[in-house]
Amino acid sequence: MSERILIAGGTGLIGRALAARLAASGREVVLLSRSASAKAGERELPPGCRLAAWDGRTAKGWGELASGAEAIVNLAGESIAGGRWSAGRKARIVDSRLQSTAAVVEAIAQAKRPPRVLLQGSAVGFYGDRADELLPEEADAGGGFLGETARAWEAASAPAESFGVRRVLARTGVVLAREGGAFPKMALPFRLGAGAILGSGKQWMPWIHLADEIAALEFLIGNEAAHGAVNLAAPAPETQAAFSRQLARALHRPLLVRAPAWTMRAALGEMADLVLASQRVVPQRLLDLGFRFRYPALAAALGDLCRRDEGEATR
Repeated sequence: MSERILIAGGTGLIGRALAARLAASGREVVLLSRSASAKAGERELPPGCRLAAWDGRTAKGWGELASGAEAIVNLAGESIAGGRWSAGRKARIVDSRLQSTAAVVEAIAQAKRPPRVLLQGSAVGFYGDRADELLPEEADAGGGFLGETARAWEAASAPAESFGVRRVLARTGVVLAREGGAFPKMALPFRLGAGAILGSGKQWMPWIHLADEIAALEFLIGNEAAHGAVNLAAPAPETQAAFSRQLARALHRPLLVRAPAWTMRAALGEMADLVLASQRVVPQRLLDLGFRFRYPALAAALGDLCRRDEGEATR
């Protein structure tokens, strides 16, 4: 009988890619979805995956699937980049994460045989704005909205450990993928010849290629030695200026302008923290556990993303 893995937030960029990889390895993959048209959405899922309805707040209707499962992967939460951070949006960002995590813990508590591991989503925003400080997993939490949100999100999953569940906190950096997420939005101005260095350009940007993100998540599910916080970022972080220069080079476009921090604040408000905060994150625990990155350096990652994009454009 195949192992069952539940993915909350499984219809997003990371969740769908992870589901495809896990299903290809022979697992039974169940994606928890709040969509009213969940059954129709099943036709678009990778082979070996299915949807189960949930309300994002309780274990009602799906909780029994947690019993005997290999893992629950919790990636659920409203996008932090979906619009300016009004008071209402900030509340939804926080509440969606805490409520979905409470539902996962509820399912674990009710399970006759709790899942072996809870892979809990988090983010490098946990560390706040830290200038040039090196940030392995032992670094303290930072302040600001992102730091406070990530800290609360992680803490909400802690009760799972009282049921004997191994808990891993996946602190993910900026995921680079041409299929969606941040990268297409970052690349568009460069394609139009309007690429810019954002802010001072000195802020560190922890990034990871989607292929490595998914491989690392699967690695953490199966590695019994993995527990606690794990940084999911490439071992060679880059400053924003260096990232912009390399992206311009990969796309064969000029890099002629700089967008001062005040213009970013004016356009995005507090959400500008997403591009102006500095986090020099290192994936020390992944490396110590023996994980090998396919794209440890930015030039190779951008080369892959931009080369594939150009190849499709010429077909």
